[in-house]
Amino acid sequence: MNILLVASAFNSLSQRVYAELADLGHQVDVVLASHGPEAVRAAVHETRPELIIAPMLKTALPEDVWREHTCLVVHPGPPGDRGPSSLDWAIAEEAPHWGVTVLQAEAGMDAGDIWASEPFPVPPVGKSDLYRNEASDAASAAVLLAVRRYADGSFKPRPQSDPEVAVVWRDFFRQEQRRIDWGRDSTEVVLRKLRGGDSQPGVLDEILGREVFLHGGHLEDRLRGRPGELLATRAGAVCRATRDGAVWIPELRPRKSSGDPAPFRRPAASVLASFAADGAFSRGGPHRLPEDKAPLELPAGRRTWTDIRYRQQGDIGFLTFSFPGGAMSTDQCRRLLAAYRYALARPTSVLVLGGVRDFFSNGIHLNVIEAAADPAGESWANLNAMDDLVDAVLRTTDRLVVAALGGNAAAGGLMLALAADEVWCRAGAVLNPHYRRMGLYGSEYWTYTLPRRVGAETARRLVHEALPVSAATAARIGLVDRLVPVAAQEFAAETERRAAALAAAPDLARRIAAKASARQADEEQRPLADYRRAELARMRAIFFDPQAPYHALRSAFVRKQPGGSDRPLSGGAR
Repeated sequence: MNILLVASAFNSLSQRVYAELADLGHQVDVVLASHGPEAVRAAVHETRPELIIAPMLKTALPEDVWREHTCLVVHPGPPGDRGPSSLDWAIAEEAPHWGVTVLQAEAGMDAGDIWASEPFPVPPVGKSDLYRNEASDAASAAVLLAVRRYADGSFKPRPQSDPEVAVVWRDFFRQEQRRIDWGRDSTEVVLRKLRGGDSQPGVLDEILGREVFLHGGHLEDRLRGRPGELLATRAGAVCRATRDGAVWIPELRPRKSSGDPAPFRRPAASVLASFAADGAFSRGGPHRLPEDKAPLELPAGRRTWTDIRYRQQGDIGFLTFSFPGGAMSTDQCRRLLAAYRYALARPTSVLVLGGVRDFFSNGIHLNVIEAAADPAGESWANLNAMDDLVDAVLRTTDRLVVAALGGNAAAGGLMLALAADEVWCRAGAVLNPHYRRMGLYGSEYWTYTLPRRVGAETARRLVHEALPVSAATAARIGLVDRLVPVAAQEFAAETERRAAALAAAPDLARRIAAKASARQADEEQRPLADYRRAELARMRAIFFDPQAPYHALRSAFVRKQPGGSDRPLSGGAR
C-alpha cells in the first residue's frame, strides 16, 4: 500500500512507524507538517497515497486533505480521551494504565471514529521514556492493526458516539499545574511533577534568582536540607531539598526570554556555573556546592541516582548507564570509560553494557557542544572521548562483551554497541546507523565495525540513505545478534537471564580465545589506529570549517529551529 506519514517531527515514534510499515512491504513517504499546510498538500499531490497516517501531530491536518483522503491520527490516550496533553494527565493522575487510539481525522479534535486502540501500563518513569517505550509499543500495535483493517476493506470504524466510549476532554496541561511548591509538596509529588514535564516542556521554576525549566527528577535517599535548597552536585546534576527528602535534577533549561545565549537543555551544574560566570549571584554559587559522589557499586539498600552503575553476579559484570536523551558529553564518555576499566579489573567472563530501558546512546552531546565557548574544540574533544571508549571495548579480548539495547541508538552511540561481541536489542527499538543528517562523516571506528557486521555494500547503503532501521530489520541484516521481544520493564531481567545462559555455555572459553585470535588477525591486516586516524581526519576538517553544514544543522537541531527539507527521507544533509 502507498502510505504517507504526516508528522510534526520525524521523531522516534514517526521513525518506528515508518520502519515497521516499510518492513511489511508498504511504500512509505514522510512529510513534516511543521513546514506548513502547503507542504502537506504538495506531498499528498505528489505521492497520491492510498492512506495517510499522522503518528505525531501538533497541528491540524488541512481540511481539504482529510476530507478527500482517509487520514488516521495516532492519539496517545485511550478511546474517548481528547485533548493535547494526554500523557501529562496520565502521569499527574497516577493512572495505572493508559492507551493509544488510532482515530480518523475530522473537524473535532480527537473526535473521529476509532480504527484501533491498544492499552499500556504506566510505570513511574519520565514522560519521554514512557512515550518512547510503553506508548510507542502500543502505538505501533494499534497502527499496524488499523492498516490491516483498512486494507481488508470490510472493517467499520467505531464512532465515539457509541455509548460504551466514555468521552473525556482534558485541557492543555499548563505550567501552573506543574509548578512545585518546595515548602509543601512531598518528594513523591515533586518527582511526579518532574516526570510529567520530562523532556518537554520541563517544569518552570526559579533557582538563584533565575527562571529555569527543570528536566528530569530522581530520588535521593540521604541528603537533606531546607526545602528548595541546593545541596550538592553529582555527574552534572544538582540535588535539591524537598520538605521531606531530596531529588536529583539532571538538566536545566534557561528561558528563551532570559537573554541566556544557550536557552536549551544541558547539564544542570553547567547551567548554574554559567549564572555564576556572568555575575548573576555573588554567594553560594554552584561552584561552592559539594560534589557528592556515588560509588559505582551501590551498597544494598541505597536509593539514590547515578548515571553509571556497576554490579556483578557471579561471572557476569553489568555496567549500566543512562544519560538524558542518550547524548554523551566529553565528561560522560570519560566517566564511562573509567567505569569500563573498573569493570575490566573484575573477575568476569561476560560483561554487559547497557541493559536498562530507553536510550542506549545517540553519540556526542550536541547541546553541550552548542553551549561551549568553542563548539569546534568541544566537538573534537567529545569525539575523541567517544573514540577512546569504543577503542577500549574493541580491544577487550579476555571476556565476551554484550551491548544490551533497551531502546533506541544512533550514530556514534550505535557504533559503541557494534564494538561489542554481541548486540542484543529490544524489539521495537529504532536504530540509526548513520551520521549524514548532521552533516558528519562519522567516527567511533564505524568504518571497521559496520562493514564487519553487515558487509561493505550494506554498510555503504545504510550510511548513504540515512534511514531509520527497525529492530527486526537490524537483526535480519546482522546489525544486531538477538532480538529481545519483551516489554520495556522486563528488558533488564531478560538481559540478566540471557547473560547467565551465555556465561554458562560450555563453549565460552573457546569463543573468548577465538575472539582474541580474530582481533589479532584484524590488527595485523589493518591496525585500529589507522581506522581512527582516517575517520578523525575527515571529522576534524568538518569541525574546524566554520562553513561546514554541521554547525548550522547542529544549532538548528539543538535550538529546535525549523529548517531542512519538509521531506526527511530525501532531504538529509549531504
